Amino acid sequence: MEWTDEGVIIGVRRHGEANAIVELLTRAHGRHLGIVRGGGSRRQAATLQPGNSVRAVWRARLDEHLGSFTLELTAARAGELMAQAHSAFALAHVSALLRLLPERDPHGDLHGLVETMTEHLGEVRLTGMLVARFELMMLAELGFGLDLTRCAATGGRNDLLYVSPRSGRAVSREAGEPWRQQLLDLPYFLVGEVAAPPSAGDVDAAFALTGHFLARRIFEPRGQALPDSRAALLGALKRAGGIPAGGQ
Repeated sequence: MEWTDEGVIIGVRRHGEANAIVELLTRAHGRHLGIVRGGGSRRQAATLQPGNSVRAVWRARLDEHLGSFTLELTAARAGELMAQAHSAFALAHVSALLRLLPERDPHGDLHGLVETMTEHLGEVRLTGMLVARFELMMLAELGFGLDLTRCAATGGRNDLLYVSPRSGRAVSREAGEPWRQQLLDLPYFLVGEVAAPPSAGDVDAAFALTGHFLARRIFEPRGQALPDSRAALLGALKRAGGIPAGGQ
Protein backbone atom coordinates (compact mmCIF):
# COMPACT_ATOMS: atom_id res chain seq x y z
CA MET A 1 0.00 0.00 0.00
CA GLU A 2 1.26 3.49 -0.84
CA TRP A 3 -0.13 6.97 -1.25
CA THR A 4 1.14 10.56 -1.48
CA ASP A 5 -0.69 13.51 0.04
CA GLU A 6 -0.28 17.00 1.52
CA GLY A 7 -0.52 17.35 5.29
CA VAL A 8 -0.05 19.53 8.36
CA ILE A 9 1.81 18.06 11.32
CA ILE A 10 -0.39 18.10 14.43
CA GLY A 11 1.58 15.77 16.69
CA VAL A 12 4.95 14.05 17.12
CA ARG A 13 6.12 11.52 19.72
CA ARG A 14 9.26 9.47 20.07
CA HIS A 15 9.12 5.80 19.07
CA GLY A 16 12.07 3.89 20.44
CA GLU A 17 15.47 5.52 20.46
CA ALA A 18 15.71 6.62 16.84
CA ASN A 19 12.22 6.91 15.34
CA ALA A 20 9.11 9.06 15.75
CA ILE A 21 5.40 8.61 15.25
CA VAL A 22 4.05 11.62 13.35
CA GLU A 23 0.38 12.60 13.26
CA LEU A 24 -0.81 14.51 10.20
CA LEU A 25 -4.04 16.09 9.05
CA THR A 26 -3.92 15.25 5.35
CA ARG A 27 -6.00 16.54 2.49
CA ALA A 28 -7.37 13.23 1.21
CA HIS A 29 -6.61 10.71 3.95
CA GLY A 30 -7.77 12.58 7.06
CA ARG A 31 -6.00 12.38 10.38
CA HIS A 32 -3.29 9.81 9.81
CA LEU A 33 -0.34 8.48 11.79
CA GLY A 34 2.86 6.82 10.63
CA ILE A 35 6.40 6.07 11.73
CA VAL A 36 9.23 8.27 10.49
CA ARG A 37 12.44 6.28 10.48
CA GLY A 38 15.20 8.31 12.08
CA GLY A 39 12.62 10.85 13.21
CA GLY A 40 14.28 11.12 16.61
CA SER A 41 17.46 12.56 15.12
CA ARG A 42 18.58 16.19 15.30
CA ARG A 43 18.66 16.31 11.51
CA GLN A 44 14.90 15.80 11.30
CA ALA A 45 13.95 17.75 14.42
CA ALA A 46 13.31 21.04 12.59
CA THR A 47 10.96 19.36 10.09
CA LEU A 48 9.02 17.23 12.58
CA GLN A 49 7.33 20.10 14.41
CA PRO A 50 3.58 20.76 14.81
CA GLY A 51 2.38 23.47 12.46
CA ASN A 52 4.72 22.59 9.61
CA SER A 53 3.29 21.49 6.27
CA VAL A 54 4.73 18.49 4.47
CA ARG A 55 4.41 16.35 1.41
CA ALA A 56 3.89 12.85 2.78
CA VAL A 57 4.44 9.46 1.24
CA TRP A 58 2.87 6.67 3.32
CA ARG A 59 3.75 3.02 2.85
CA ALA A 60 2.55 -0.16 4.55
CA ARG A 61 2.17 -3.81 3.66
CA LEU A 62 -1.53 -3.72 4.60
CA ASP A 63 -3.91 -0.77 4.83
CA GLU A 64 -4.69 -1.43 8.50
CA HIS A 65 -1.02 -1.24 9.51
CA LEU A 66 0.47 1.87 11.11
CA GLY A 67 2.87 2.19 8.19
CA SER A 68 5.73 4.60 7.67
CA PHE A 69 5.97 8.18 6.42
CA THR A 70 8.58 9.79 4.23
CA LEU A 71 8.11 13.53 4.72
CA GLU A 72 9.29 16.51 2.68
CA LEU A 73 8.96 19.94 4.31
CA THR A 74 6.85 22.34 2.21
CA ALA A 75 6.21 25.14 4.72
CA ALA A 76 8.16 25.75 7.94
CA ARG A 77 5.95 27.61 10.42
CA ALA A 78 6.66 25.96 13.77
CA GLY A 79 9.33 28.41 14.88
CA GLU A 80 7.09 31.42 14.36
CA LEU A 81 4.07 29.73 15.94
CA MET A 82 5.97 28.71 19.07
CA ALA A 83 7.45 32.19 19.49
CA GLN A 84 4.16 33.74 20.69
CA ALA A 85 1.85 32.47 23.41
CA HIS A 86 -1.41 33.03 21.52
CA SER A 87 -0.29 31.15 18.40
CA ALA A 88 1.32 28.31 20.39
CA PHE A 89 -1.86 27.78 22.40
CA ALA A 90 -4.00 28.12 19.28
CA LEU A 91 -2.05 25.35 17.58
CA ALA A 92 -2.33 23.13 20.67
CA HIS A 93 -6.08 23.71 20.84
CA VAL A 94 -6.63 23.06 17.13
CA SER A 95 -4.63 19.82 17.40
CA ALA A 96 -6.65 18.70 20.45
CA LEU A 97 -9.94 19.20 18.61
CA LEU A 98 -8.67 17.47 15.49
CA ARG A 99 -8.04 14.35 17.57
CA LEU A 100 -11.80 14.03 18.01
CA LEU A 101 -11.98 13.02 14.34
CA PRO A 102 -11.85 9.32 13.48
CA GLU A 103 -8.49 8.32 12.06
CA ARG A 104 -8.22 8.11 8.27
CA ASP A 105 -11.60 9.79 7.70
CA PRO A 106 -11.13 12.44 4.95
CA HIS A 107 -12.02 16.06 5.77
CA GLY A 108 -10.69 18.03 2.80
CA ASP A 109 -12.33 21.36 3.65
CA LEU A 110 -11.06 21.15 7.21
CA HIS A 111 -7.53 20.49 5.97
CA GLY A 112 -7.76 23.60 3.79
CA LEU A 113 -8.87 25.73 6.73
CA VAL A 114 -6.07 24.39 8.95
CA GLU A 115 -3.51 25.17 6.24
CA THR A 116 -4.81 28.74 6.05
CA MET A 117 -4.92 29.08 9.83
CA THR A 118 -1.35 27.99 10.39
CA GLU A 119 -0.18 30.61 7.91
CA HIS A 120 -1.83 33.42 9.90
CA LEU A 121 -1.85 32.40 13.57
CA GLY A 122 1.10 34.71 14.19
CA GLU A 123 -1.26 37.68 13.63
CA VAL A 124 -3.12 38.19 16.89
CA ARG A 125 -5.95 40.18 15.25
CA LEU A 126 -6.71 37.20 13.01
CA THR A 127 -6.15 34.33 15.42
CA GLY A 128 -9.44 34.58 17.30
CA MET A 129 -11.45 34.83 14.09
CA LEU A 130 -9.69 31.86 12.51
CA VAL A 131 -9.98 29.60 15.56
CA ALA A 132 -13.67 30.46 16.08
CA ARG A 133 -14.36 29.59 12.43
CA PHE A 134 -12.42 26.37 12.91
CA GLU A 135 -14.49 25.44 15.98
CA LEU A 136 -17.68 26.07 14.01
CA MET A 137 -16.46 23.81 11.20
CA MET A 138 -15.42 21.13 13.69
CA LEU A 139 -18.98 21.02 15.03
CA ALA A 140 -20.21 20.39 11.49
CA GLU A 141 -17.52 17.80 10.71
CA LEU A 142 -18.43 15.90 13.88
CA GLY A 143 -22.10 15.85 12.89
CA PHE A 144 -23.35 18.68 15.10
CA GLY A 145 -23.40 21.62 12.68
CA LEU A 146 -25.41 24.74 13.43
CA ASP A 147 -28.05 26.09 11.04
CA LEU A 148 -27.03 29.72 10.60
CA THR A 149 -28.50 30.28 7.15
CA ARG A 150 -32.11 31.23 8.00
CA CYS A 151 -34.21 32.41 10.93
CA ALA A 152 -35.68 29.59 13.01
CA ALA A 153 -38.84 31.63 13.61
CA THR A 154 -39.56 33.26 10.23
CA GLY A 155 -37.46 31.34 7.71
CA GLY A 156 -35.93 34.60 6.51
CA ARG A 157 -32.27 34.93 5.59
CA ASN A 158 -31.71 38.61 6.48
CA ASP A 159 -30.63 40.38 9.65
CA LEU A 160 -29.60 37.20 11.48
CA LEU A 161 -28.16 38.42 14.78
CA TYR A 162 -28.75 35.64 17.29
CA VAL A 163 -28.59 31.88 17.79
CA SER A 164 -30.86 29.72 19.93
CA PRO A 165 -28.73 28.01 22.60
CA ARG A 166 -31.06 25.01 22.47
CA SER A 167 -31.55 24.35 18.76
CA GLY A 168 -28.38 25.89 17.30
CA ARG A 169 -30.47 27.76 14.72
CA ALA A 170 -30.14 31.41 13.77
CA VAL A 171 -32.73 33.99 14.83
CA SER A 172 -33.37 37.35 13.17
CA ARG A 173 -33.25 40.70 14.95
CA GLU A 174 -37.04 41.15 14.91
CA ALA A 175 -37.89 37.63 16.01
CA GLY A 176 -35.20 37.51 18.65
CA GLU A 177 -35.59 40.88 20.36
CA PRO A 178 -38.24 39.70 22.89
CA TRP A 179 -35.93 36.86 23.91
CA ARG A 180 -32.66 38.77 23.60
CA GLN A 181 -31.30 37.82 27.02
CA GLN A 182 -31.79 34.11 26.35
CA LEU A 183 -30.05 34.05 22.96
CA LEU A 184 -26.42 33.92 21.88
CA ASP A 185 -24.98 36.64 19.65
CA LEU A 186 -24.10 35.67 16.07
CA PRO A 187 -21.08 37.67 14.84
CA TYR A 188 -21.24 38.28 11.10
CA PHE A 189 -17.77 36.91 10.42
CA LEU A 190 -18.99 33.41 11.27
CA VAL A 191 -21.43 33.42 8.37
CA GLY A 192 -19.97 35.84 5.83
CA GLU A 193 -16.69 37.26 4.56
CA VAL A 194 -15.39 40.43 6.18
CA ALA A 195 -13.09 43.10 4.75
CA ALA A 196 -11.17 43.65 8.00
CA PRO A 197 -10.43 41.66 11.16
CA PRO A 198 -13.47 41.59 13.48
CA SER A 199 -13.61 43.56 16.70
CA ALA A 200 -12.45 41.99 19.93
CA GLY A 201 -16.05 42.01 21.12
CA ASP A 202 -17.21 40.03 18.09
CA VAL A 203 -14.44 37.49 18.62
CA ASP A 204 -15.50 37.15 22.26
CA ALA A 205 -19.12 36.57 21.15
CA ALA A 206 -18.01 33.98 18.62
CA PHE A 207 -16.09 32.01 21.26
CA ALA A 208 -19.11 32.16 23.58
CA LEU A 209 -21.23 30.69 20.77
CA THR A 210 -18.88 27.93 19.67
CA GLY A 211 -17.86 27.12 23.25
CA HIS A 212 -21.49 26.63 24.26
CA PHE A 213 -22.13 24.06 21.55
CA LEU A 214 -18.76 22.34 21.84
CA ALA A 215 -19.44 21.82 25.53
CA ARG A 216 -23.08 20.81 25.16
CA ARG A 217 -22.85 18.61 22.06
CA ILE A 218 -19.31 17.22 22.08
CA PHE A 219 -17.66 17.21 25.50
CA GLU A 220 -20.44 16.99 28.10
CA PRO A 221 -21.93 13.81 26.53
CA ARG A 222 -18.45 12.28 26.94
CA GLY A 223 -18.26 13.38 30.56
CA GLN A 224 -15.50 15.86 29.73
CA ALA A 225 -14.89 19.57 30.06
CA LEU A 226 -13.66 21.81 27.26
CA PRO A 227 -9.93 21.27 26.67
CA ASP A 228 -7.49 23.17 28.88
CA SER A 229 -5.82 24.35 25.68
CA ARG A 230 -8.91 26.42 24.90
CA ALA A 231 -8.77 28.29 28.22
CA ALA A 232 -5.04 28.86 27.71
CA LEU A 233 -5.69 30.26 24.22
CA LEU A 234 -8.42 32.62 25.44
CA GLY A 235 -6.17 33.81 28.25
CA ALA A 236 -3.35 34.51 25.80
CA LEU A 237 -5.71 36.39 23.47
CA LYS A 238 -6.95 38.52 26.36
CA ARG A 239 -3.40 39.43 27.33
CA ALA A 240 -2.63 40.30 23.71
CA GLY A 241 -5.84 42.32 23.29
CA GLY A 242 -7.46 39.82 20.91
CA ILE A 243 -10.62 39.58 23.05
CA PRO A 244 -11.91 41.74 25.94
CA ALA A 245 -10.32 41.19 29.33
CA GLY A 246 -13.67 40.05 30.71
CA GLY A 247 -14.48 37.76 27.77
CA GLN A 248 -15.40 34.10 27.56
